[in-house]
Amino acid sequence: MAGGYYSGGGGCCIDDEDEDDKLSSRSRSRSRSRSRSRRAPLLLPLIQIHTTTTTTAASSTATAATLIPSKSNICILLGPCSCLLILFLVDLPGGRQSSRNMLAVLSWVLLWWLTDAVPMAVASMAPLFLFPLFGIARADDVAKSYMDDVIALVLGSFILALAVQHYNIHRRLALNITWLFCGDPVNPPLLLLGICSTTAFVSMWMHNTAAAVMMMPVANGMLQRFPAAGSEADHQEEVNPADVRNKFCKGVILGVTYSAAVGGMSTLTGTGVNLILAGMWETYFPEENPISFSTWLLFAFPLALLIFFALWALLCFFYCSNDSAKLLSSYLDRAHLKTELQSLGPMAFAEKMVLSVFGVLVLLWMTRSLTNDVPGWGALFDGRVGDGTVSQVMMATLLFVIPNKKKPGEKLMDWSKCKNLHWNIILLLGAGFAIADGVRTSGLADVLSENIKFLEAAPYIAVAPLVCLVSGTITEFTSNNATTTLIVPLLIELAQSMKLHPLLLMVPGAVGAQFAFLLPTGTPSNIVGFTTGHIDIKDMVKTGIPLKVAGIAALSLLMPTLGALVFQTSSWKIY
Repeated sequence: MAGGYYSGGGGCCIDDEDEDDKLSSRSRSRSRSRSRSRRAPLLLPLIQIHTTTTTTAASSTATAATLIPSKSNICILLGPCSCLLILFLVDLPGGRQSSRNMLAVLSWVLLWWLTDAVPMAVASMAPLFLFPLFGIARADDVAKSYMDDVIALVLGSFILALAVQHYNIHRRLALNITWLFCGDPVNPPLLLLGICSTTAFVSMWMHNTAAAVMMMPVANGMLQRFPAAGSEADHQEEVNPADVRNKFCKGVILGVTYSAAVGGMSTLTGTGVNLILAGMWETYFPEENPISFSTWLLFAFPLALLIFFALWALLCFFYCSNDSAKLLSSYLDRAHLKTELQSLGPMAFAEKMVLSVFGVLVLLWMTRSLTNDVPGWGALFDGRVGDGTVSQVMMATLLFVIPNKKKPGEKLMDWSKCKNLHWNIILLLGAGFAIADGVRTSGLADVLSENIKFLEAAPYIAVAPLVCLVSGTITEFTSNNATTTLIVPLLIELAQSMKLHPLLLMVPGAVGAQFAFLLPTGTPSNIVGFTTGHIDIKDMVKTGIPLKVAGIAALSLLMPTLGALVFQTSSWKIY
């Protein structure tokens, strides 16, 4: 029966026509499935093209966004742009091409330093390729500036400072100074006075940089007693303790940095500038009495004392708020400090040996070159030795030889402990010395000197501050020693034309060269403080400008009064 079925034998029989319909239906279904599977690969490229187009569009948008000038890109371009502008638009007197090139390179490097366009160490390496490219100096000559006696001095000082930190000597010294000066309750101005006066005293007998390197770990050891910003204690006070702590930390670091410079002014051997001044005085006027250690101390110590108290007053005004005593008292308690100091126990052999090495180093510094009557041990080597290459590096080398008596065969120092050396500071110093040499050899120093000849017609009461100001401005961009070497011969000629005792201008010029208070690159001790991370250039400018003004005022007051008495300027004969 068409379209029907029957059952029989418990089975089921399907009609043949129905079976054919089902088979054909399955066949068409499989055919459509195969057709779709064949068309699927054709769709994949379309999907990939769409995805690629979307990714390309997003990438183009990101690329367009990066082309928009950012603050970082603008700062990077400022250096080369200023260099090109000076090259094409500035015309120095006499048509000196080398002087103009030096000024252009100087603007490039300084802008990168000031804006932090690139890391400071990278900017410091720029003279290595800029000087040869602009015809200022040969590559070999520039490279030599990055390793000289002063840099060897800094390198050895860093190694000694690492030894002091490794054996926690700075913590012991920090606890003693803090316990002695913190007061009960805590007196932040008195504490600042203690750390600053200690640094200034140390700097009287050693190089400014070495004094800063030695005292900075002491300052950090004291500041480490304060909790980090954002701790739970910060949320329990009405006044933000983090702000108070940060301000006080800035004051301590700036105090150590500037006290090292101020203390070095007071003795003849405290800084190289004073020795350069004494040497030039003897070279130009051998018939006159030389500047002895005691003579300089009689004049410079009162001057340094005035500047020191001006520095202390500025630090208290800017960085010691009314709430600082209350907030710092919870971290600085005299009884607790005494307990911590006693918990350190007696000094171990290693600590004593590190201090002994440092003591011998100070003795070598003080006695290498004294006066004409007592030349010092440096005369035994015909002047071939320096503070860095012999006294500093030699004593630092001893740290790798003397055993520490803690473990068999272990020395006071090993090279693995020197991984934290601040090589960026060494590069920065090298750049400063390279720039100083470039300013001199390119003739840019002569151009700067010619611009102050107008002072011949001015009275001395106006000339002395101006000389100090000019010297203090130049020293922000060149080394103190280079500034003194460049400007003192000019001041001798200026004094003779004005019929003045040369020291009346030489001393303000040399002392002004030590007023490098505004920029980290002004002096190595500034760099030591800057690398702690507690201060920035704005802090240095805020404190440095009034300190520079106070120094110029003090020098202008003392030079014609106390200076005239000490140096006997009234007996000067005009030759």
